[in-house]
Amino acid sequence: MELPTYDGNIHPNIWLKQVQAHCFLKQITKDEEILKFAKLVINPTIDIPKDIATLNELVNALKKDISFTIFKNTNVWKLQLLKYVPDKEGGETSKFISNFRQLCYNAEINDIKEQMKYLSQSFPNGYFLTEFFKRRERINHMNVLIKEFEEIVMDESKLIKNGSFVTFKHVTTGKYLSSIDNLCYTTGSRSQLVFANNLLNTDVLWKVIFTSDKELASYSDTINLRHKNSNKLLGIPSYYKSPVTGHTEVDFLGYNTQWKFKKSKLKNFQGYLKSNTIINILNSSNQEILRSHDFQFTINNDKFQEVVCHLERLGGNDKWCIELYE
Repeated sequence: MELPTYDGNIHPNIWLKQVQAHCFLKQITKDEEILKFAKLVINPTIDIPKDIATLNELVNALKKDISFTIFKNTNVWKLQLLKYVPDKEGGETSKFISNFRQLCYNAEINDIKEQMKYLSQSFPNGYFLTEFFKRRERINHMNVLIKEFEEIVMDESKLIKNGSFVTFKHVTTGKYLSSIDNLCYTTGSRSQLVFANNLLNTDVLWKVIFTSDKELASYSDTINLRHKNSNKLLGIPSYYKSPVTGHTEVDFLGYNTQWKFKKSKLKNFQGYLKSNTIINILNSSNQEILRSHDFQFTINNDKFQEVVCHLERLGGNDKWCIELYE
């Protein structure tokens, strides 16, 4: 273990613990002997009183030196520049938290309100700040602060963002909103068909595209749904009928391609879109509701579960579970 020289680039408390650990390994156990050794490994540019008699007095003397003021200010500056990067974007939450706590310790920022201020400055988007604001009254200690932050991080990882790929699982039948490139209806528009499929493959992946420039969307925002494999936008015409029940056909002709999500059973809910939420899907142009059911139609001897849009009363067949894929 190398001699832990003090040069003003480490907190005096941490440096002293390193000195004590070094002395322990060398079987130096008496405080006066540790103090004598500690004085020998202080950089000569740092001036301390000669009459220091205890380890506590030594630490206090080091804190009064200008080097410690610069050290603290440097750590405050690092806190101001600190930015949280979520794990899925290449960051590491555990390392971020460790770094944040160490910077607060080095800068001797012990007031919880000041700690909250610096942590909130690191947030990557408005969701963090909104959720943090809701929780601020219950935060009275660094451990509580970190716990609340970790919960926000976990919730944020479930948010649907602009460009996210998702699946829509039909709650009643357990099948996924799906399409197959160039497989077409034999009735109605005769365009690429939309159906519900029990196979979890790339045919059931949809890219969420916000019609605004937001990174995160709420339930009040309109979106487009682009099928991953065919790269086409989901929409509905106003005149073609579905193969079995005669409701409005769902297809990719490019008509009425904007949609809205409604949190099931909660009217006018304004929160953010989140994975594993039960929703209703409405076409924003005419408020028709996306539905599936047990009715099936046949193409080339293969059976497909019908997906339609309708203007009837909301029911159990109108519930979908949105699930974040990537």
